[in-house]
Amino acid sequence: MAVATVAAALLAALGGALWLATRRFSGPRGQRMQGGGDRSLMHGKTVLITGANSGLGRATAAELLRLGARVIMGCRDLARAEEAAGQLRQDLSQAAGQEPDATEGQLVVKELDLASLRSVRAFCQELLQEEPRLDVLINNAGIFQCPYMKTEDGFEMQFGVNHLGHFLLTNLLLGLLKSSAPSRIIVVSSKLYKYGDINFEDLNSEQSYNKSFSYSRSKLANILFTRELSRRLEGTNVTVNVLHPGIVRTNLGRHIHIPLLARPLFSLVSWAFFKTPQEGAQTSIYLASSPEVEGVSGRYFGDCKEEELLPKAMDELVARKLWDISEVMVGILK
Repeated sequence: MAVATVAAALLAALGGALWLATRRFSGPRGQRMQGGGDRSLMHGKTVLITGANSGLGRATAAELLRLGARVIMGCRDLARAEEAAGQLRQDLSQAAGQEPDATEGQLVVKELDLASLRSVRAFCQELLQEEPRLDVLINNAGIFQCPYMKTEDGFEMQFGVNHLGHFLLTNLLLGLLKSSAPSRIIVVSSKLYKYGDINFEDLNSEQSYNKSFSYSRSKLANILFTRELSRRLEGTNVTVNVLHPGIVRTNLGRHIHIPLLARPLFSLVSWAFFKTPQEGAQTSIYLASSPEVEGVSGRYFGDCKEEELLPKAMDELVARKLWDISEVMVGILK
C-alpha cells in the first residue's frame, strides 16, 4: 500500500510538472497583437503612459513604439525611467536596423509623481507647453496593497495614487486630448474592484484601514471615473475605456509579504499561471491602437474583449458623487 501511494504521488507530481511545462511553453497567453500588427498603425501619434519604466507600462510602451507611436514615459523615478528608456531605444533600433540615436525623439522621459498633486500639475504644465498633440493617455501606474501611508497632500496612498493622481492628470490634459481628437484615454483597473466599496464617510481610510480593501476601492474608483468621464465626453470624439490586465508577474506586489518557505511554491505558481508583462499589456495595446474600438467608450475590457461589470461599478449616482468629491480633493473646485 505504501509503495502504491508513493508511486501515485510520483506520477501525480510528474503529471503536474508536464502539465505546467506544456502550459508555459505551448505559446503566449493573451497575446493578441504581440509581434504582429501594422508597424505603422500608430505612426504620427503621441502616447503618454504613466508608470512606463517597468511591468505593464514598459511592455505597453515597447509594443506601441514598435507600432510607430511616439511615447512619453511619465515616471516617478527618473533614474529607473532613463535606464528603461535606454533599453527600449536599443531594442527598437535593433528591430528597425537603426542606430540608437535615430530613435531618440520617439521616446521621451518626464518626471511624474502621482503621489504629489504639485508634481502632477508641474508635469502637465510642461507637457502642455511642449506637446502640440496627445492622441492616447494610458493611466497605467499604480500601487498595490501597501501599508498605511499618505501622499504628499495627505491622501491614503492607494486612493491618492491610483485614483486621485490620475483624476487630476486626466482633467488637466483634457483640453489637449480634445484638440487632438479622435483621441483615446485608457484606464488600467483590476478584477479586484469586485471586493471594494466607495465609503464617502471615510475615503481617506482614517477610521479604519485594510490594504486589500483599499486597493479594491481604488480600482472600483477607476471604473466609476471612466464611466462618468465617458458621459462627460459625449460628442467630443475623445473616448475612454477601462480594463483589467489579469494576474501579471510584475513588481506591483512588492508590499506583499510571502513567507520564506512558501516562496519557491509561489514562484512556481506564478511562473505557471500568471501572465508575463507582455501578455498582460495586450488589452492596453489593443485599446490604444486597434481600429476595432474606434468610437467605443465607457466600456470595461479584459483579454481584448468587452466584459460585464457588477452593478456597483455602474452606479451613475455614485460615479457623479465621486467625481464631484474628487474635484474638491485635488483642488479643481474649491
